[in-house]
Amino acid sequence: MNKFITYFFLSCTLSFYVSVAKAQSIRDSTGARVEVATGVVDPVLDSINRSVSPRKAAIRSAIIPGWGQVYVRKDIEGSFVRKYWKVPVIYGAIGTSAGIFAYNLNWYRRTRFAFTTLVNKDSANFANVDTRLQSYIIFNDQASLQYYRNEFRRNVDYSVLFFIVMWGLNVVDATVDAHLKSFDVSPDLGFRIQPGYSDFAGTNGISIILSFK
Repeated sequence: MNKFITYFFLSCTLSFYVSVAKAQSIRDSTGARVEVATGVVDPVLDSINRSVSPRKAAIRSAIIPGWGQVYVRKDIEGSFVRKYWKVPVIYGAIGTSAGIFAYNLNWYRRTRFAFTTLVNKDSANFANVDTRLQSYIIFNDQASLQYYRNEFRRNVDYSVLFFIVMWGLNVVDATVDAHLKSFDVSPDLGFRIQPGYSDFAGTNGISIILSFK
């Protein structure tokens, strides 16, 4: 169970960073990619991008997961078409961690009840122990019941932690996406390597050129 939770957490974290890396993909209302290398800044796109508030995106995602992402992913040309693809990913991650929490909590309660019943020699409640744990009652296996009880208790703690982390990543993703929405990706900002003569160094070689607006 711990390995499954770890793999799940790593895969969700990876998908989060992949989605952040794609946050600068710009498309028009028809879904076609907008080329930003021409040096022309679309005033409509610029106005929409700058109207997105990272604070609002963070608050909305903190209240309802996915709300901030829907708020941020606005299109251009006034159509304001949202891209909903992140919402099922977010709810899949949060829902899975919630499901793992519910599973472990149920089994923690069952094993705790069985262990307590066995330790107290409460024969009146032997029949109320889960049928899958009856064999431990029959063979008086307190050690195994105690081990499983502690194991499920740890898993409950881990699943709560992962649930909080997934919710937090949802807020961080919306905030970062909102910041990148208004980030200037025009050709006036750039980094390039240029061979040839350098006026600054007064010699031939390779120059690293940083361009600022």
